[in-house]
Amino acid sequence: MLFNSKGKDEVTYDAIVVGSGISGGVAAKELTEKGLKTLVLERGRDVKHGDYPTANLESWDVPRRGRLSAEEAKKYPKQMRTGYTVSEYTKHWFVNDLENPYLEKKRFDWMRGYHVGGRSLMWGRHCYRWSDLDFEANAKDGHGVDWPIRYKDIEPWYDHVEKYVGIQGMKEGLPQLPDGQFLPPFPLNCVEEHMRTSIKSKLGRTLTIGRTANLTVPLNGRGSCQARARCIRGCPYGAYYSSNAAALPPAYETGNLTLRPHSIVNSLIYNPDTKRVEGVRIIDAETNETHEYFSKVVFLCASALGSTFILLNTKDHFPGGLGSSSGALGHNLMDHHFRAGANGTIDGWEDKYYKGRRPPGFYIVRFRNVDKSSQMKDFVRGYGYQGAASRNNWRRSVAEMTFGTSLKEELAQLGTWRAGMTGFGECLPYHENQVALSNQTTDKWGQPVLEFDCEFKSNELAMREDMKNAAAEMLEASGFKDVSTTDNLGAPGLGIHEMGTARMGRSARTSVLNKYNQVWDAPNVYVTDGACMTSSGCQNPSITYMALTARAADHAVSELKKMNI
Repeated sequence: MLFNSKGKDEVTYDAIVVGSGISGGVAAKELTEKGLKTLVLERGRDVKHGDYPTANLESWDVPRRGRLSAEEAKKYPKQMRTGYTVSEYTKHWFVNDLENPYLEKKRFDWMRGYHVGGRSLMWGRHCYRWSDLDFEANAKDGHGVDWPIRYKDIEPWYDHVEKYVGIQGMKEGLPQLPDGQFLPPFPLNCVEEHMRTSIKSKLGRTLTIGRTANLTVPLNGRGSCQARARCIRGCPYGAYYSSNAAALPPAYETGNLTLRPHSIVNSLIYNPDTKRVEGVRIIDAETNETHEYFSKVVFLCASALGSTFILLNTKDHFPGGLGSSSGALGHNLMDHHFRAGANGTIDGWEDKYYKGRRPPGFYIVRFRNVDKSSQMKDFVRGYGYQGAASRNNWRRSVAEMTFGTSLKEELAQLGTWRAGMTGFGECLPYHENQVALSNQTTDKWGQPVLEFDCEFKSNELAMREDMKNAAAEMLEASGFKDVSTTDNLGAPGLGIHEMGTARMGRSARTSVLNKYNQVWDAPNVYVTDGACMTSSGCQNPSITYMALTARAADHAVSELKKMNI
């Protein structure tokens, strides 16, 4: 039953943005600043910047020093898989799995946060540009379809969003990892500097500080990072980029933003006569009432799988969902594989330490399949590494069988320097890796749930062998001892970089979206989150989502002015 009591004019906007996370926040900012009256629909509760209830709590301020009770933990069986610790400090950012189920033909670890800001409050903040090595990869090796854009198409939009996202980093001048609009970098520590020099001189590889959206200097009214290592709780200083701190406030300032929380977008309203979408249908998460909202343009930014759900569930005139005419909708699901690398210890620098809890570690730039000299016979594409060097601290002695003076003396000594790194590898776009709507299971609002059928394949497994061996090689080249390799594959989803399922392409026969992120079957619908990705690269993808979103917003406003959509 439809519960809209207002006239259609009162629920009509220039633009509707679905979702308020990494891409939705950018869409809201860009569209409102260009003059569009914009409605942002968020399926979870409202969270204003600063509404971070545990940001300043200590372990003695919460029950069980932060650990969930056994009863509470039953709500998060799949969220607990992800490697993020769901705790008393963070549980309000994670979905209740019992209320938000999904099905798995093969295991898929889907981490979600349903609230204003979404995972922009929870992300790891690494920001690496793509290059033509990534945008040309499908065309060159024949996996997937060709991207309809190249680096030159998105380069100015990287520049644009980086200026308000705020990314610290070092310029390295590498073609496979273009430099950006960087703030002053966090420094590498002494052992990392040694590794940087050794790896470059002996192996020709580049170790740099991880490029992250953490402010090292104030920017646009946001404070600089205090190195508290509490980012996932929400930052009251606005020192890392989130929609809440950096995108939605300026959108509100325009007077053009309306935000409606507790609004689950169920499907789109498609008009077959105009071949356009007229608006969206929502379910009020608190009342279960159904409402409709209307607009000239719709931006789907509900996360890769959230946006694809909405397209799949828009069936009025498309049995397979809006955008399904190519056969690509729901397919080519990708995520990075990681947790293959190495660690070791090193002597020296006993008189050196570091200050604070620096948010990023180091990053080692991709060096495989970059040029003819680095071609690998066992796999295509490549990987980068994230890691850090540190000294063992007092925790090393917690289990020691000692007490009194000897324990105090032991705790007063600094531990051994050690370093570790894990690779993040590209996953190829496989048509058979997919997500679909279940015909049997529904959620608490009566909607079908998603069912996953996705796995890593031989190319990823071959890459992992090289990931761990090359990591050991770099540590040994830097003088580390007791070097050991690790390989804990896990399942797709664990990297929390879901991509694909509504890919961009050059033809409506093979893709869901065109080069401006428009749905071929309804060009006033733009999809600019991870769903749009045609391949996965090996870099963390969020800054690419943001650049694509800003580019699409500019295109949408231009097309509206021309009355093309």
